[in-house]
Amino acid sequence: MAGCCAVLGAFLFEYDTPRIVLIRSRKVGLMKRTVQLLILAYVIGWVFVWEKGYQETDSVVSSVTAKAKGVTMTNTSKLGLRIWDVADYVIPAQEENSVFIMTNMIITMNQTQGLCPEIPDKTTVCETDANCTAGSAGTHSSGVATGRCVSFSGTLKTCEVAAWCPVENDTELPKPAFLKAAENFTLLIKNNIWYPKFNFSKRNILPNITTAYLKTCIYDAKTDPFCPIFRLGTIGGIMGIQIKWDCNLDRAASLCLPRYSFRRLDTRDVDHNVSPGYNFRFAKYYSDPNGAERRTLIKAYGIRFDIIVFGKAGKFDIIPTMINIGSGLALLGVATVLCDVIVLYCMKKRYYYREKKYKYVEDYEQYYSDPNGAERRTLIKAYGIRFDIIVFGKAGKFDIIPTMINIGSGLALLGVATVLCDVIVLYCMKKRYYYREKKYKYVEDYEQGLGNQTDQ
Repeated sequence: MAGCCAVLGAFLFEYDTPRIVLIRSRKVGLMKRTVQLLILAYVIGWVFVWEKGYQETDSVVSSVTAKAKGVTMTNTSKLGLRIWDVADYVIPAQEENSVFIMTNMIITMNQTQGLCPEIPDKTTVCETDANCTAGSAGTHSSGVATGRCVSFSGTLKTCEVAAWCPVENDTELPKPAFLKAAENFTLLIKNNIWYPKFNFSKRNILPNITTAYLKTCIYDAKTDPFCPIFRLGTIGGIMGIQIKWDCNLDRAASLCLPRYSFRRLDTRDVDHNVSPGYNFRFAKYYSDPNGAERRTLIKAYGIRFDIIVFGKAGKFDIIPTMINIGSGLALLGVATVLCDVIVLYCMKKRYYYREKKYKYVEDYEQYYSDPNGAERRTLIKAYGIRFDIIVFGKAGKFDIIPTMINIGSGLALLGVATVLCDVIVLYCMKKRYYYREKKYKYVEDYEQGLGNQTDQ
């Protein structure tokens, strides 16, 4: 019990302050300045210049619309001479942050509900009714089997199904692409962005762009990087259109400009490319003169463009500036810690330096001698408040930059207590000159021949 009280008393009533020892050593001094220079370069170059640590940031809020343009003509035995415009090949007419443009299709015309033979494959080819199961409907079948084996063509028989007849045959895709001319179509992208924290908004059709310019410009990364109209053949099979907005709001708003890039979102591996591309089916329904319901089934192939908008904006704010300055000052202390470790634990005369650095000093005001030379003390029974520190926060993911910043800030704030106590002890207390004499000491470099001098 007495030991615990002694430990508690030492914790509450003893104050330690770093003793300043000036070591005149060229290699230790040069090492400290080198480390400090590297830390200063990191704080100024990386934190403030590159990462703009003096700014508060906000993520972009975006709205996108896309409009395709282009007309082409086809002449086939099924459809005859036909003109295709935007309403025909953009399906659906509007989507959120994306657009689909049909470039090829398989069309099955004049379908009605009835009974007809299935498309032949290894599961539908039959010889007798016994090979067909009535009521079955596989995931790849065109309808519900009736249980009958009927003629498909010539001597080939398949199971009969109740379905939209004639059933679709998608085994052969038209080559070349049905709407090969789609490579000359254009896509106009309108993008409006907003940074709510800074109440800053802008759009990708810049103020200097005129109506006449929009009618003639086509995006080119080198010659026309801010034109919002893209030729489909230029971006080819790439399905992602990225618009990046990185804005420094400490500069003029006219310098906040969009950057366009393109990337393919599906696989490019030819050897491992099962079910490539993008396709879906849709139908157009109508009634014939007799009132019977009919439809034209279209299996559409094409390019789906997903428009991805991202970015951030930054603007000067005093809070992150002070945090990063404090972190930088705290990191400068790493140089002192490193030099202390080398001097006190690695150098040949480390014991000599330890002797000069550490010194125990009793409280001058609590331990003193009376006129007769007898040692006396003043005993203090302390009452106070114990503060329990409750830490709470939010979920996040590890990142080295905020980790180093917050560690540095914490170390800097911890140093405030030492600085405050030093100011009180060395400049405010009655015996401040006594404490100053004990705190400051100059020590020559032992290895330069001065280590054998006596401690004055």
